[in-house]
Amino acid sequence: MTRKMTGAKMIVQALIDQGVDTVFGYPGGAVLPIYDEVFQQNSIKHVLVRHEQGAVHAAEGYARSTGKPGVVLVTSGPGATNAVTGLTDALLDSIPLVVLTGQVPTFMIGSDAFQEADTVGITRPCTKHNWLVKDTDKLGGVLHEAFHVATSGRPGPVLVDIPKDVQFATGTYTPKKPSTSHYQPPVKGDMEEITELVSAIENAKRPVFYTGGGVINSGPAASQLLRELVDGTGFPITSTLMGLGAYPASGDKWLGMLGMHGLYEANMAMHDCDLMINIGARFDDRITGVVDMFSPKSKKAHIDIDPSSINKIIRVDIPIVGDVGHVLEDLLKVWKSRGRKTNSEAVGKWWKQIEQWRAVDCLKFEQSGKIIKPQYALSRLEALTKKYNRYITTEVGQHQMWAAQYLGFEDPNRWMTSGGLGTMGYGFPASIGVQMAHPDALVINVAGEASWLMNMQEMGTAMQYGLPVKQFILNNERLGMVRQWQELLHGERYSQSWSESLPDFVKLAEAFGAKGIICSDPDDLDDAIMEMLEYDGPVIFDCLVEKHENCFPMIPSGKAHNDMMLAGVDTQGVIDAKGSVLV
Repeated sequence: MTRKMTGAKMIVQALIDQGVDTVFGYPGGAVLPIYDEVFQQNSIKHVLVRHEQGAVHAAEGYARSTGKPGVVLVTSGPGATNAVTGLTDALLDSIPLVVLTGQVPTFMIGSDAFQEADTVGITRPCTKHNWLVKDTDKLGGVLHEAFHVATSGRPGPVLVDIPKDVQFATGTYTPKKPSTSHYQPPVKGDMEEITELVSAIENAKRPVFYTGGGVINSGPAASQLLRELVDGTGFPITSTLMGLGAYPASGDKWLGMLGMHGLYEANMAMHDCDLMINIGARFDDRITGVVDMFSPKSKKAHIDIDPSSINKIIRVDIPIVGDVGHVLEDLLKVWKSRGRKTNSEAVGKWWKQIEQWRAVDCLKFEQSGKIIKPQYALSRLEALTKKYNRYITTEVGQHQMWAAQYLGFEDPNRWMTSGGLGTMGYGFPASIGVQMAHPDALVINVAGEASWLMNMQEMGTAMQYGLPVKQFILNNERLGMVRQWQELLHGERYSQSWSESLPDFVKLAEAFGAKGIICSDPDDLDDAIMEMLEYDGPVIFDCLVEKHENCFPMIPSGKAHNDMMLAGVDTQGVIDAKGSVLV
């Protein structure tokens, strides 16, 4: 039934009707009517962050770990502009968000009023859609439409800009009802294309599944269907950074992550395959490298709900537009009805080749001496936490790639990282959002000291809400990935990649009322990690690691997947001056 209420009350009621239980935000003058309504209800928990960028990243962590849209509430002007980085991050990684921003009263728009900004204009390129609502009667409908757009098709962030007078005014609110939106992306794939893909599966000699975040966004059923397809066909599977966990890392068909810092066997399989089946990935440049040299011998299929992603970067032979879950369901039905056929003899030979690539052991490292190798730190973190109900977030840099390489994910929605935008400062607030959604889980943010400092103020949020997030900082006192590229590509000219003034992280933790732990000796590492895990509260763990360790494997700029740099493994006898192998 329709009801009369103020715009501010309408906003809170719409959030309740949409099933929202948590909002991340920061108040200001242009949203005070909304915050007054938030104060007068108990259905929704509001998390007061310390910066609006942190609010959006926290909402991303919440969304990525639950599959539900994250919700953000910030004020006009700088509140909205501070949210832009998070919006762009969510857009590139297809994370569903609904961001509500205050705006100056309608009669003041365009007058350069205090804290006025053209929020709709600024955020148009970094949202899936946005609205400026000038009529209170239309506000409820727009809010419900915002949730529909954010979660339908390829998920993404949307923004609703709400002038202050619209919040004060009284209008008619209509509760959520079945969507009559013009935006209805197709979810079922074309059966002719699906049947063509089944034929390709039946005849492939060197197939590989290449999966992405679209599998996870489609929901748990899609991951289960993917596992059934992989196990049924016996085909190898690799994944992008965003797709980790859709197929279990312990599975015997798992090749590990592919791409710039992907595993040797995954990249070699991608280069030499004769059938490449892309499921829910967008062929980003960190995966493809040089487009002309990407998977040159393969017939290519692409399943994606976003039609604009098909043939955007890589031309494919079998394009299938649809939701991953629906397409995989139909694909399995057709494949089973035709006798579950594959070219098993050829695929067996393909696996023998893959096992030779696996034998290279591209992630092998040697922990010797009294300096902790970052690979060792993450190997021990994996060993000591994999039995926990664990969620991992990361910042951006070398530590992010090492985490993807050395941490194993058995299920979807357990891995939150910034893929497309590569946003330093993402991981800490994201861990707060994850912990809010899963209060009894172990949530660890794998960080570099430089990236972590970008949103360090969110320690206040963690303490205020009693969130026992663990900040596992691999501290090399460097901008690690920047330094690595300067070493390998810029003649060892280390321009501005030194952190010459760092805080004492233990004292910093204690200043916030949290626990600080420092470890520099590999012999003490296990005990220190267990101390972190056993502490019932937020922890900053300062793990001092080798300062000049490089992250390998690595595909250098301008090279193909079969032209990788490896560390410490002589596969072809070509070793550069740094001890790395050019394959």
